[in-house]
This record gives sequence, C-alpha cells and structure tokens, in this order.
Amino acid sequence: MSGSLLVDNIGELVTNGLGEGPLGIRRDAAVLVEDGRVAWVGAAAYAPAADRRVDAGGAAVLPGFVDSHAHLVFAGDRAAEFAARMAGQPYTGGGIRTTVGATRAASDDDLRATVRRLRGEALRQGTTTMEIKSGYGLTVADEARSLRIAAETSTETTFLGAHVVPAEYADRPDDYVGLVCGPMLAAAAPHAKWIDVFCERGAFDVDHARAILACGQAVGLGVRLHANQLGPGPGVQLGVELGAASVDHCTHLSDADVDALAGAHTTTVATLLPGAEFSTRSPYPDARRLLDAGVTVALATDCNPGSSYTSSMPFCIALAVREMRMTPAEAVRAATAGGARALRRDDVGVLTPGARADLVVLDAPSYLHLAYRPGVPLIRKVLLNGVPQ
Repeated sequence: MSGSLLVDNIGELVTNGLGEGPLGIRRDAAVLVEDGRVAWVGAAAYAPAADRRVDAGGAAVLPGFVDSHAHLVFAGDRAAEFAARMAGQPYTGGGIRTTVGATRAASDDDLRATVRRLRGEALRQGTTTMEIKSGYGLTVADEARSLRIAAETSTETTFLGAHVVPAEYADRPDDYVGLVCGPMLAAAAPHAKWIDVFCERGAFDVDHARAILACGQAVGLGVRLHANQLGPGPGVQLGVELGAASVDHCTHLSDADVDALAGAHTTTVATLLPGAEFSTRSPYPDARRLLDAGVTVALATDCNPGSSYTSSMPFCIALAVREMRMTPAEAVRAATAGGARALRRDDVGVLTPGARADLVVLDAPSYLHLAYRPGVPLIRKVLLNGVPQ
C-alpha cells in the first residue's frame, strides 16, 4: 500500500525515544508513516498531511512487541506432560525428545501450517518481530528444513541443532557434537542468522557448548544461548565471554553471573522467559536484581509445545510485573526495545524517525493496562511495516 499514513488522536504514545520517562512517552501525539518507516513523531496538533489516516481514538499506541525467543517449528503437543507437571512431576527438559519424534515424522506442509498459525496468533497479540528457532529435528535434513520453513516467516532464524542429544546418539554425545559442528551446520547456516545451544545439565556441557558456538561464529552466525534455566551453571558467563547477543532464561544466577552481565563492556542481554516458569512451576528469574545492577533485560515468550506454549507477549508482560518485580514500564520496555537489543536491531522496538513502522494500538488509554488487565484482549489494531493487519 503506497502513500503516507497518519496515525493520530493518540492519547499516550510509547516511543522508547525522546519523551517522558524511560518509555519516552508523548501525549496527544501522532505518527507519520512513509514507505513502511516512521517519518515523523510529534504533537497531533502539528501533524503533517497524509494520504490516509488511522484514528487511535485517544488510546495508547506503542511499538510492536519484539519476541526474541520462540520455537515454532514442531509437530504435536505435550498437553499430557503439562498436566503431569501440574500434578507435581518436576520439569527436566526430557520431553523435548517426544517433540523431536513427532517433528521428524511431520510433512513440510504440517510444519509450515504450525509456524503460520502461531505467528498469526502472535501478530494478533501485537508481536511484529519474532525470532524462530530450529531444534526439534536434530538430523541434518530435519534441521535444514526447519530453518527453511522458519525463514519463510522471519528473518530472525536460529540454528538450535544443539537442543538435546537425540536418542540415537545418547551414548555418543561427542559424535553428535561433531555432526552439529560439521554437516548439520553446513546445511543449516544458509538459512540461519543465529546459532544457539541449550547449555544445561541433561543437554550440553560448557565445553560442547563452546565448541558448537565457536563453529557457528566461524561461519558468520551470531551467538545466542539457553543458560542457567534448570540450575546454576557456566552458561551465562560463557555467553558473555563469547559476546553473545543474548543469554536466555537466567533463572539461577550467581553474583558473578550478574556482574558479568552488568560489565561495562558487556553487550549481552539477559532475556527472561516467564512463560516457562509459569508452565513448569519453577522459580521465576529475579528481574529486579538484574535491572538494579544495570543489566539490559528482554522479555520473550519461549513459545514451544513443552514448557511454554504461549504466543502472548502481553501475558509475559503481566507475569513479569506480578512475579519478577518489574514495573509496568520496565516490562513494556523489555518486551519492545529490550527484545530489539537481544536481536541487535535498532529499527524495531522503537517509534522514532527511521524505525520500521510497527505499531500496536491498544483498546486502553495506557500501556499500564497490559499488566493491570491480564488476560484481556487489549490489542485493537496492529500495523506491520505501516500496513494495518
């Protein structure tokens, strides 16, 4: 759709740029969109003319959510596993292999339909940028096809061949690491932007994780890392050492982990995934501790069929405020600009001139309602690249 578009009559505009408070709020505002980008932001009274208009009706407008951690390429579900956890069974991560079997057996069209369904759910809930991981194929062919399918929907694709050691390599983990670093990486890299490892007991130890990530870096992939979810471990500090864009989960952190993330030269973001704690009845990460130390925090859904089957960033915002001691402003910033930082993007998660015109119009007067009214469908309208969805 060509021509300019004016979104006006905005009661409260979150820019994550210049404006009031940490969210850069502007009142009685308008946003001009040209060629899919934000061309102008200012007071509605001084808005320039445009070819088309969207009337926000005095509601709040904010940047589209940036979900920087999601696993959308899979088949089947694990509802029975969820029910067992709710009855008291602990989460160990072992159910991943159940999804691997179903995913390997699924057709491309089945996997594609799941990705599109979940991506559509997320978009309707305000998510305009979404990272998508592989990790449920764990063969050369299945990891490559997972990433090809993910790339049809997102430019933020992550190779997670090192999710768990598949059953056929259970007694030969070194051989599986060799496969990941060799033929699997070669097949996956053309379709991936990032590489990730589940560095955790029962998955990959620090030496294996370091070797896999180094191989990914050598072929030009950026580093991400699942770290410190199930217990204390070396993952967070490994991520900082390697200059990872993000270390994700961060549930069990030592003082040294926090210090590493808060270091003056650290660019690694701590991405918190409260949907996983909700769905596994595990302790929530202490976001307050990280924020008070000066760490950059992102929020993401961890959408996956086993430990966090939600595509809702508003739900994660509400959890972060209620359970992780974040203020509503901190949670919204983490779900927008924080997610952008976790993807090393400066064109999303903000509404400033030059940014991508991804806007969410709430059915509410303030961003505060995202946490204040949990579970309520507050997303009235979504613009993606300036196009109403």
